Amino acid sequence: MRSAGGQESDLGPSLLFVHIPHTICPGSYTKKEKRGKPLYLTVAFQGERGAYSEQAVLAYFGPDVTVFPSKSMKDVFESIRKKDAQAGMVPVENSLAGSINETYDLLLTYDFQIFGEVIIPVDHCLLALPGVEIERVKRVYSHPQALAQCQGFIANLGLEAIAVYDTAGSARLLTEEGMRDAAAIASRRAAEIYGLEILASGIQDNPGNRTRFYAIGTEEGRRGAVNKTVLTLATLHRPGTLYECLGVFARRNLNLLKLESRPMKDRPWEYMFYLDVQAHVKDPDFKEALEELTRYTTMLRVLGSFESARDVTMGA
Repeated sequence: MRSAGGQESDLGPSLLFVHIPHTICPGSYTKKEKRGKPLYLTVAFQGERGAYSEQAVLAYFGPDVTVFPSKSMKDVFESIRKKDAQAGMVPVENSLAGSINETYDLLLTYDFQIFGEVIIPVDHCLLALPGVEIERVKRVYSHPQALAQCQGFIANLGLEAIAVYDTAGSARLLTEEGMRDAAAIASRRAAEIYGLEILASGIQDNPGNRTRFYAIGTEEGRRGAVNKTVLTLATLHRPGTLYECLGVFARRNLNLLKLESRPMKDRPWEYMFYLDVQAHVKDPDFKEALEELTRYTTMLRVLGSFESARDVTMGA
């Protein structure tokens, strides 16, 4: 069971941090082969059972997969490298907080492919032990981002916000410690797993909150009706090269979905770029684009090409 990473948020002077001991205990699901998708017996994710990352695993692979909770994001990648898991599920972007930089850095460090994606709505719930009324709650535990996303709700109740490593971990903490004057912010699934009651649901300040996850491993992605290719590149260090790179896609009418820069760790004040392009790596126009990009880049790598996820909650 695990430790969820993420960027900390300013929640005021009442924000405290606590450490919860970890006990890794993979779930007992097994996956049968499904048409169009490879057979995965074990899929690693970061966090405790009941985390949103586990939700993403089950949404993409189905309910019969074996889930492998991991302490950190790096542990997810290491689990695949060591063959403890055949695939991993990692968060890459939140609709409110933006990109998760650690994921991008690890995608560049490890030689794995992104072969799919899934978008999960973030529906935060206030959880407590059975029989605890909301009026008795004085403290609330959760991951820093979850606390920040529910800041208005927390303030209205006058609760002390205490940060832990994982949303589902806060639910486990309540159960293990028997806290009857505290609550946790986590998912509905966490409530089911740890035997907690839902005192309030949909408590996030922004109802449009959702997170995109990548399925990673050694397999190639499946081609679909609408596809996405994720690549990273570093341009030649001269004026206009980024402009030239973007023109490679524009001249072929290839839609650029995302462009983001990250510092190059071995070259201070120089940057690499991550791009999402609405195309499949085997499309003729995209193949031409990659070939032309080599004129303007010092590094070019395709991280994955796969069928784009459909955000059913947005009707997209």
